[in-house]
Amino acid sequence: MKVIFGTDAIKYPLTGIGRYAFELAKCLSNAPEIYELLFLHGHRITQQMPLVKENSSSTEGLKSLIKKNRLASEAYRLTAPWLKTNLLKKHKDAIYHGPNFYLPPMVERCVVTFHDLSVFTLPQCHPPERVRYMRKELLQTIKRAELFITDSDFTRQELIRYFNIPESKVFTAKLACSNEFRPRSKSDVDAVLKKYELSFKTYTLFTGSIEPRKNIMTLLDAYGRLPLTLRKQIPLVISGFKGWNSDNLHRRFETGEREGWLRYLGFTPSNDLPALYAGAVSFLFPSIYEGFGLPVLEAMASGTPVVCSNSSSLPEVAGSSALMCDAMDVETLTFLIMKSLTDTEWQEKATTSGLSHVSQFSWKRCATETIAAYKQVK
Repeated sequence: MKVIFGTDAIKYPLTGIGRYAFELAKCLSNAPEIYELLFLHGHRITQQMPLVKENSSSTEGLKSLIKKNRLASEAYRLTAPWLKTNLLKKHKDAIYHGPNFYLPPMVERCVVTFHDLSVFTLPQCHPPERVRYMRKELLQTIKRAELFITDSDFTRQELIRYFNIPESKVFTAKLACSNEFRPRSKSDVDAVLKKYELSFKTYTLFTGSIEPRKNIMTLLDAYGRLPLTLRKQIPLVISGFKGWNSDNLHRRFETGEREGWLRYLGFTPSNDLPALYAGAVSFLFPSIYEGFGLPVLEAMASGTPVVCSNSSSLPEVAGSSALMCDAMDVETLTFLIMKSLTDTEWQEKATTSGLSHVSQFSWKRCATETIAAYKQVK
């Protein structure tokens, strides 16, 4: 088969969706079922995957400004997809895969990946302009797609129910994590931890955008219930972009840092993340909603025990290897965090179980499941 794969999400820094597009594109490049693989990036079709460069793109800045301006956003939403359509019309023998929610109009034989439905089911967890832009665009995508791919069975069922889509048109292709996430010894990670003034297995970790959907306020409330001496011995380390509606959180971060039990690292370079995961005593992720929840998988692959919420796709991703509770249950979350810090028998069991569970996920499997969906395109 001939496939054209959209790569707009492959840009620095790689987000969860960018990582998915990057890893999947690499695996598709080696798939014997695909005799020709092309990449649609912006308004060009090429044979080469885009490079992930650490720079500030003026076009990305322009897109961000456009989305914040209602008139400009609407103009961009209506015109930009047609430029892609004109390119794709020259390749009517190809399957086009949009890996990041969006499809251009009037393109035959097209597949789209939906990572979650939060702009519809949890609009309060996004900026209004994002909700407005994505809802309009995704409703068009629903009409345009021949087939849908989701990251998890949870999102598959949510998509089927919410939009009344036939089950035969929606496929699951579960994500994986990079081989860089693996158990590491103290000597392996000391150089990175020293940069952040951290010590091996003497901190807990949260990674993710600093925004309401990640439920960090509940995490701070739960951690704050631990004895202060324990919190100082094992501080909470938070790594992530400053996201939407997060000013109150950052004030809480400052208070925790003054009191000596919290460290906010801001954005952490991707090269440092494997060491940060492997050096943590436990990984804490009480998110309200995840289409997949890749950080949970990354932590388990690093040999780090996980405490997470039981919401959305997280039970599917964590299996039986994590301690889980309701996302908003502060008291139980405190108890589980305490157990993750003090119960050495559970720590060893969770590490072993987590590594076994993670072995079920691979980008090769994701590509195989994706190609199985492609084969259903008429």
